[in-house]
Amino acid sequence: MIKENLAQVEKNIRQACEKAGRAREEVTLIAVSKTKPIEMLQEAYAENIRDFGENKVQELCGKMEQLPSDIRWHMIGHLQRNKVKYIVGRTALIHSVDTYRLAEEINIQAKKKRIVVPILVEVNIAHEESKFGISAEDAILLVEDISKLENIRIKGLMTVAPYVENPEDNRPYFQKIKQLSVDITNKNIDNVSMEILSMGMTGDYMVAIEEGATMVRVGTGIFGERNYKQE
Repeated sequence: MIKENLAQVEKNIRQACEKAGRAREEVTLIAVSKTKPIEMLQEAYAENIRDFGENKVQELCGKMEQLPSDIRWHMIGHLQRNKVKYIVGRTALIHSVDTYRLAEEINIQAKKKRIVVPILVEVNIAHEESKFGISAEDAILLVEDISKLENIRIKGLMTVAPYVENPEDNRPYFQKIKQLSVDITNKNIDNVSMEILSMGMTGDYMVAIEEGATMVRVGTGIFGERNYKQE
């Protein structure tokens, strides 16, 4: 099932890139493996998937110990400050930084390990109360503040668009995030680049790619429905 699903996702990504006049290499597929058993991740790994996204620190660390070391782990869920020390230096990218205090803690832990940690700033583009992320209006200010932390590099933005039946409904949100990234780029802030736009999930990743996503986070489309009992 996973092999077939991945083939379909790959086909869709190529199609969306073609439609947008983009190279396939511009988009990284992150397999969102939260709540999924190790065997399923191994199946995806066998199909050359190397980027996996997890929501919870404990689960991420547990899986990391059981799977090959060339996997790039992405922390895509809400991150609590007291858990930062467990993942700094072990993840390829932290997608979900939405407060200065969280960035500050990442910086403290990064300094201890003498490393520089790449992060994305999470923007709640649709102002949904149920979701984390800073508002688009406050994002530039947050980026400017975080940019002063020596051991962090902001690499771009992340958003979780609303759950919609029709993916076209999210196109305006993806356009807004893209525009926000352009506005931030134009400010030429030190230690900040906007090379990554992490947006688009199983239901809308093709539209996200058309609007400039460089990372798409696909879970259900690869692994099937999530098992909430395990969460």
